[in-house]
Amino acid sequence: MATVALKSAAGKWLMASTILASSMAFIDATALNVVLPALQQGLKATGADLFWILNAYLLMLASLILIGGAMGDKLGRRKVFMCGIFIFILGSAACGISGSVLMLVVCRVLQGIGGALMIPGSLSLISSSINPNERGKAIGTWSAFTTVVTMGGPVLGGALADAGLWRYIFFINVPIGVIALLMLAFKVNEIRDEDNKAGLDFGGAITIALALALITFGFLRVPSVGLSNIQAYGSLAGGLILLLIFIIIEIKSSNPMMPLKLFNNSTFSGANLLTFFLYAGLGAGMLFLSLNLVQIQGYTQLQSGLTFLPFTVLMISIARFAGALADKHGPRLFLIVGPALAGSGLLLLSFVKQTAGPAAYWTTFFPGVLVLGLGMSFTVAPLTATVMASVSDHFSGTASGINNAMTRISGVFANAIFGALAVLFFSTALQQNLQHTSFTTTDIQLIVSQAKNLGNAKVPPILSTGKQQVETYFHEAFISAYANIMRISAGLGYLGALMALVFIRNKAIKKT
Repeated sequence: MATVALKSAAGKWLMASTILASSMAFIDATALNVVLPALQQGLKATGADLFWILNAYLLMLASLILIGGAMGDKLGRRKVFMCGIFIFILGSAACGISGSVLMLVVCRVLQGIGGALMIPGSLSLISSSINPNERGKAIGTWSAFTTVVTMGGPVLGGALADAGLWRYIFFINVPIGVIALLMLAFKVNEIRDEDNKAGLDFGGAITIALALALITFGFLRVPSVGLSNIQAYGSLAGGLILLLIFIIIEIKSSNPMMPLKLFNNSTFSGANLLTFFLYAGLGAGMLFLSLNLVQIQGYTQLQSGLTFLPFTVLMISIARFAGALADKHGPRLFLIVGPALAGSGLLLLSFVKQTAGPAAYWTTFFPGVLVLGLGMSFTVAPLTATVMASVSDHFSGTASGINNAMTRISGVFANAIFGALAVLFFSTALQQNLQHTSFTTTDIQLIVSQAKNLGNAKVPPILSTGKQQVETYFHEAFISAYANIMRISAGLGYLGALMALVFIRNKAIKKT
């Protein structure tokens, strides 16, 4: 398969189009976290509604992303990539005009379908098009630029939310997507695996989509109905059974959509385990940090977005350099140190209590954000390059789909499980504070019933006295829940570093 130099005209157009398209999905994720408080007020959404708005997208993305990667390998990577961008644009525009929580959730599903076709395509195009000796640098470049745009998302989201324009977070995807489509249509050549003439593995595709959908849905229902409800355990059990059936189908298939031999490479398996644990911790940590800053610490949504600028600066400075060094010296050390540093950053953030607001940022949240950003800067490009380098080119879309599926499934896991844990931690801390007060049993029940709204909990208007005290209890309970969530997230970062230590060997990175 013909490849191009990173600095050639073809290479630059390819990088520009993939960076723009990927940025849509990443901006959507980071900016949405920042505007959640404004969105919650604008649509009168409950805490549970917020998690569904986040997870409706992830549900479809996690379910279909493996199919999206495999379709790109077989039908043409540029074609499938462009199709995904177009659907994502439509979904984004529909999200922007949504007038209710239900409509927004449905439109987020459409976004997820587009994302499943779009997201694996960017790295697959880069991996199959750029010269092999420049791929780590190319992926580092992609990581740095997408992170710059991504971390600009919270700043943009905060500014729009403060101005009452949170809907424009979705509309901003439209011009970005159109520009990316034009670049791809006129400046990027089609790339497909010409040696693979076999059709799609429809049996495997349907089975894995249903399996991932059921597992994802099961996780999402746990916070609302509990693990003992059939909606939760039934979905999880059904998903696991279908996952086993999928493995059997793939073993017997002459044309599997996910060749299981890829997992014979311990580096490929270890990198995907690292991805799962690290991004579960990162997703939960960033979500609860954003909620804490706005709802508890008194930051405006713009100020909340600006707190991530150190993260952006570090990614600009280090990610590309780290990718090039990993190409030269091997990724193992980066993939041990990076996640461990990221975990340490989350741990530092867990110790921040009630602060004096934005004026105290540099001595409270900044050290943790700095260490977290440093860890992720060392990790992102080497991790992605390791996954893509451990498989042969005609599996690049599949490999990217698997790794992105790990990222999205970990996000669902984080939002669902950590959402349930946060409500539990919040309720427990709140009840402890209320134990020795003069509130009646009825008052206490009304106060505790607000726990499901977490940082947006409101003092029941029926209370005649002690409203300020209850407000203080809400803040203390959220900070307690936040600290616990951040510490668990830090543990997941350390677990990711352990996966690199155990599974990843520089000499073991070979084509599968």
